[in-house]
Amino acid sequence: MSSSVYRVTALVGTSTESWERAAQVAIETAAGTLRDLRVARIVEQDIHIQPGEPLTYRVRMELSFKYDRANRAAANGSEQAAEVDLVDVALEE
Repeated sequence: MSSSVYRVTALVGTSTESWERAAQVAIETAAGTLRDLRVARIVEQDIHIQPGEPLTYRVRMELSFKYDRANRAAANGSEQAAEVDLVDVALEE
């Protein structure tokens, strides 16, 4: 039986359209950097209210992706590890 390792990272997606669109934005943006995405779990939904501005729907999620040999090497200091960490920060608001 083979073993697998998954990483879970927190993301926040925003949209002025809907919570569904906010989740889609977060996943599509992460997919530009991460490979082999597996599961997205919605942790929290809220709406940012600012007078005179459209409502902003925000979704905080945990997104998992499969660690492979390249990802494990990245965790030891290669350029790919830096890209993964940037996704964690870039999507947070």
